[in-house]
Amino acid sequence: MKMIDFEHVSVAYDGENVLHDIALGIEKGQHTAILGANGSGKSTLLKLFSNDIYPRFNPKMRKEIFGKSIWDIWELKKHLGIITNDLHYQFSERAPDLNGFEVTLSGFYSSFHIYEHQEFSPLHVQKVKEVLEFLEIAHLRDKRISQMSTGELRKCIIARALVHEPQAMILDEPTVGLDIKAQINFIQLVRKIARERTIILVTHHLEEVFEEIAQVVLIRQGRIYAQGDKTELLTDAHLKNVFDLPLHVGCENGRYFVQSVGD
Repeated sequence: MKMIDFEHVSVAYDGENVLHDIALGIEKGQHTAILGANGSGKSTLLKLFSNDIYPRFNPKMRKEIFGKSIWDIWELKKHLGIITNDLHYQFSERAPDLNGFEVTLSGFYSSFHIYEHQEFSPLHVQKVKEVLEFLEIAHLRDKRISQMSTGELRKCIIARALVHEPQAMILDEPTVGLDIKAQINFIQLVRKIARERTIILVTHHLEEVFEEIAQVVLIRQGRIYAQGDKTELLTDAHLKNVFDLPLHVGCENGRYFVQSVGD
C-alpha cells in the first residue's frame, strides 16, 4: 500500500496555482527526503499531507493517504506524526511552564496545555514513560520548556507525536536552530525512529539527508522536478536546476554535503 498516492493534484491561493499537477508516491517504509528551495512549495505540500489544506477540484485527481481519500483530520494525525518549527514555536510561546512529561502527555489531546477536563488513564502515563525512555530523554520529564534548549524541546515534541504510535513521521527542517553537536545527535535520534516507522524529511539542507533515506523528491517552483533513487538525483546537475545555483554535491560515509562551485 502506498502511504502517499497523489495524481494530478494542484493547490491554488487566490485563484493562482502554487502547486501544479503533482504526482507523488511514497510507499510505507520508504524513507523519503523532499528537497527544494525556499518558496518552492514544500510547506504547501506538507499541508496537503496533513489535510490542513485541500487541492483544487480535478476529475482526474487522486489524493490518497494510507489508501484513503477522506480522513477525519484528528484521526489522520494519529497515523501521521508531523513535526514543524511552528509547532516548536507555539509551545515555546504559549506553554513555557510545561515540563517534558506534560508536553508529551498533551499529544493525546493535540493540545498545548494540560487541562482539568482532560482525562488520562494509567495507560496514557505509562505510554509517556515508554516514549521518553525510547528517545533517551527521561531526564527531561520534570524540566520546563523555558529551561530547555532548542534540541531538547524538539525531542519532547517528537515524543508527543509518538504516543499515538504513528505509522509515519514528517519532519519539516528538523535541525533549524540546532548547533553542530545537537544536529548530529538529532539525526541519530531520527535514524533510531526510522527503524520502526516511515520518515518523510522536508528540507532544503542536504546535510539532513541521513543514510536510511533511499528516495528523494525534488520540487521546483511548485512542480515535482524529479522523484527517484537518492544516488541518482543528488547530483551537481539536478541540484543546480532545483536551486538555480552552480553546486557541487559530495558524499562521505553515507552523508551528503553541498558546496557552491569555487569553494
